[in-house]
Amino acid sequence: MTKTLILLSSAALLGACTQTPMQAQRAAQVDETTQMALDKELAGLVPDPTTTTCLPTLTRTQVKGYGKTLVYSAGSSLKYRSDTTGGCEGVGRGDILVTVSNGGRTCQGDIARTIDQASRFPTGGCGIGPFTAYRKPR
Repeated sequence: MTKTLILLSSAALLGACTQTPMQAQRAAQVDETTQMALDKELAGLVPDPTTTTCLPTLTRTQVKGYGKTLVYSAGSSLKYRSDTTGGCEGVGRGDILVTVSNGGRTCQGDIARTIDQASRFPTGGCGIGPFTAYRKPR
């Protein structure tokens, strides 16, 4: 009897965790829209063939979020892309990104947190990945 209840409970939990076809379709549409916005953000720029572990010290940067990807903009001709571990997607909807850095620069492996602008409540967190510079071709 107990084994039957455990099996039924486990099956119910697994069923509750799977996406319906409509949810899967919606998630695919969101992913496609996010990728199109990222492509537009980096349009006309060429990625460097190598990645760097830390952002250079920049006087001004703006951060935008595209799903798990963050783009640090140092102007229209230089941007840095970092693919995170996920969890900071709130930056795409306007959440504040707070990065804890040991050396004063944002580096791969740093932990970032997102905070809702209005309520000031934490909304997520992620690990920063390596950076790829995107530049205007010469």
